[in-house]
Amino acid sequence: MPSQELAGTGVTLRDAGPGDAVCGVTPTWVALPETTEEVSAVLRACAEHDLAVVPTGGGTKLHWGPAPERCDVLLDLCCMNEIVEHAAGDLVVRAQAGVTMEALSAALAERGQELALDPPFAEGSTVGGTLAAAVAGPRAFRYGTARDLLIGITVVLPDGTIAKSGGKVVKNVAGYDLGKLFTGSFGTLGVIAEATFRLHPLPVERRWIVAVVDPPRVSPAEPCQAGELAAMLAAAQQEPSAVELDWPHGQGPIWMTVLVEGTAAHERARVLRARMGGVVKDVRDEPPPNWGLILNDDVLAEVRFEPAELTRVLDAVHYSGFSLRGSAVAGRVWLELWGDHGADKTIDAVAALRARLDDLGARLTVLATPYEGVERWGAVGSLPLMRRVKERFDPGRRMSPGRFVGGI
Repeated sequence: MPSQELAGTGVTLRDAGPGDAVCGVTPTWVALPETTEEVSAVLRACAEHDLAVVPTGGGTKLHWGPAPERCDVLLDLCCMNEIVEHAAGDLVVRAQAGVTMEALSAALAERGQELALDPPFAEGSTVGGTLAAAVAGPRAFRYGTARDLLIGITVVLPDGTIAKSGGKVVKNVAGYDLGKLFTGSFGTLGVIAEATFRLHPLPVERRWIVAVVDPPRVSPAEPCQAGELAAMLAAAQQEPSAVELDWPHGQGPIWMTVLVEGTAAHERARVLRARMGGVVKDVRDEPPPNWGLILNDDVLAEVRFEPAELTRVLDAVHYSGFSLRGSAVAGRVWLELWGDHGADKTIDAVAALRARLDDLGARLTVLATPYEGVERWGAVGSLPLMRRVKERFDPGRRMSPGRFVGGI
């Protein structure tokens, strides 16, 4: 029996229950490996018996994406929670995939360093989940995304092969940058076991400038306050690390928060406050409530766009039924559908907004929704290439089957 083969790996195994369901699909077993080698043993056993596997960390984003076509084993990486190496002098850290981002942050802070990623959930997000979902926080404008800060990765392929890329390489998969492939793959290519990141010193000082700006005007010919300020801030010599927008319900005034950090942050913030004019309401040394967080991801979309198109993106979202939160300068925002719309209205709201955004060259992706009829991805030009990569890494379609674009 497959359960006997899984038990023979020596990995902790338990029967799954309703609380382990992935988008309504309940696995048969939950495996809890503690090392990369144990992950490899589980995947070898699953390959032998054609068992489908869905990896998970903190579970904060397990309901993102479509339901898996099948899920025999939920691979819970919560026990892989060690910081393997912190080379403070080299500004490098290597951690297992199950390390929570808050635990990693606390450990690095003791040495005056940080990983400049801002996960969108206050608790529970793990290193592996942050990479697998490719989430980006407010400071991606200054420091880059998870893909940019990742310098090495250890993965376990669907057949149990352990492969490494970057850093101290032991085994590579020829021709592939594993870090870039696995970041944002939603567990469909294999399992992220360890990751090595480039770090930054903790800023000596931080200031948040909080402003309230006008929404887009009725006439497209009229200037948009948010767009003009964002363009000025992106090019400012004072080098803000983030410019975040918070637009509840896509109506009324827009809250804009600017983060300035590092040397002379107070003086640089003072200069920016003067340049922003009367819209500024406060300058504080603590972030505003819910800084960089996703508040409601029952129906959640992400929009990526050229920063120069911010005004037109705001105009498209205006009165669409979505709240908007995210970066005005990095071209990446979250949309949260507010109110109880039901399936039909949600499908219509997404379709209408995507049509408006497509005209701007922006891309709307629905990350989470309880409604199967919602078109999540829109047109994806790179889908044929993505299918070939899936076939190369997971020809048996055992890793999170159907959880990614195009049913990959």
